Amino acid sequence: MPQDANSAAATDQPVRTVLTDPEQSTVTEGIALCLSGGGYRAMLFHLGSLWRLNEVGLLSQLDRISSVSGGSIVAGMLGLQWNNLRFENGIAQEFVDRVVTPTRALADHTIDLKSIAFGAVNPFKHVADEIADAYRSHLFGSATLQDLPETPRFVINATNVQSKVLWRFSRPYAWDYRVGKIDHPKIELAVAVGASSAFPPMLSPVTLTFDHEDFVPNTGVDLQKPPYTTRVLLTDGGVYDNIGLETAWKQFSSILVSDGGGLASDEPEPHTDWARHAYRVLEIIDNQVRSLRKRQVIDAFIRGEKRGTYWGIRTDIHDYHIDSLACSLASTTALANVGTRLKQLDDVTQRRLINWGYAVCDAALRAHFKELLPPETPVGEFPYPSIGV
Repeated sequence: MPQDANSAAATDQPVRTVLTDPEQSTVTEGIALCLSGGGYRAMLFHLGSLWRLNEVGLLSQLDRISSVSGGSIVAGMLGLQWNNLRFENGIAQEFVDRVVTPTRALADHTIDLKSIAFGAVNPFKHVADEIADAYRSHLFGSATLQDLPETPRFVINATNVQSKVLWRFSRPYAWDYRVGKIDHPKIELAVAVGASSAFPPMLSPVTLTFDHEDFVPNTGVDLQKPPYTTRVLLTDGGVYDNIGLETAWKQFSSILVSDGGGLASDEPEPHTDWARHAYRVLEIIDNQVRSLRKRQVIDAFIRGEKRGTYWGIRTDIHDYHIDSLACSLASTTALANVGTRLKQLDDVTQRRLINWGYAVCDAALRAHFKELLPPETPVGEFPYPSIGV
């Protein structure tokens, strides 16, 4: 229920209205797309989903694209290229050349271990700085948040380690509701995506430095003061919200969720040394948060509180009970088990992941969101038909 946004005690409540929520009590008639984390695996899976969304004309209808971690890589590229996509009749004609090709090129390179190695031997640069350098080199150059379009609104989410809540990067503002808002931030896109995908513990944290005066006065609930405003420590957006739901759910009537996240496997004999045990505990926490978010989404669809649909990399496409592309559960499960890394993926795996994201998005839309599709939308065709999944 709503809480007083000016009360410090409100920060202890599990559900509350925050300063970044819209003032109106009713949701906006619009469509939001949420892109989960999951490293290159999720990045390519989402790329396939975006491909199908574009083909059916929904990409151009999106009002918000909210992303975390691996999802933020492809969202950042889509946002940077948005005004160059040449939409005709609602369909981006340059989607493959402007978004697919450069994103796939990044997946040809391992940037996590290389960055960890360089960061370990360079006392002047953190691992996170090396990751940002890689994103600059391969995707974003010197572009900033101001190079994103005004519409749709792209929101790239990270987690503030100090305040324990989301830090939101977007064109109009960077905002942590407890710390405050920076208007029209000129933060580099590579840095924002780097913060959103700073997987703990090895790629985290990302440290941002500001002047206290950079923040709009009285826009933080209870932490708008140094050092919260002068030295901000961020980690992966998935730590707080691993399907990018938070910055879309409260505002929009229609929610589309593309979930390329992983699943913590059972371990009969888990490691007990501190490093690997800590990593295992992080996996369990991520698994539980993801399960709760997914349940929230699907239950709301079932109750009719929201329109939209969910598709995941571990979905059995046959559960949609609709004609669909040939995707065996054994093959798609193998793709879902690709590691959560920023590690080079071979050409065949890249194309299979894109095909899978395309196919399951296609089935989910035709099963549960067909009112906004062209009449009698047929089953799509794999982007890479010779590969399948």
